[in-house]
Amino acid sequence: MANTSALETLIELAQRESDDAAKRLGAALKAVEEAEQKYQMLLGYRDDYANRLDQQQMAGITPFAYQNFVAFVGKLDNAINGQAEVVKHAKYKGDQEKKAWQESERKRLSYRTLNERALAEAQKIADKRDQKMMDDHAARTVRNQR
Repeated sequence: MANTSALETLIELAQRESDDAAKRLGAALKAVEEAEQKYQMLLGYRDDYANRLDQQQMAGITPFAYQNFVAFVGKLDNAINGQAEVVKHAKYKGDQEKKAWQESERKRLSYRTLNERALAEAQKIADKRDQKMMDDHAARTVRNQR
């Protein structure tokens, strides 16, 4: 079986890797949340602006002001589409970081399981050695008493 100190080293390295992956996952999830908040803010701003345009049209609006409203709504739509892409990319990155974290956790747990097996095997060997020593001692004691 592998040397337990080598397994312990691998476990420590895997733990560091898992911790780093967890930090990256946290940052990715925060980026998703922030991107979605900006997206929702842009949608709300567009709705507000469209409502203002409707109110201005009811009150009467000049063609130039109407053109400005429409141009600005078009720019908002472009910004919303761009932000939707940012959200999509952030979610993709978040999914990738989640997979990386899960893989690092799987590796860490595998090393830990191997280490536990190695320790159990070493304990089993030590127990057999102790039992043999006790049996030999008991046999000598019985032999010496005869």
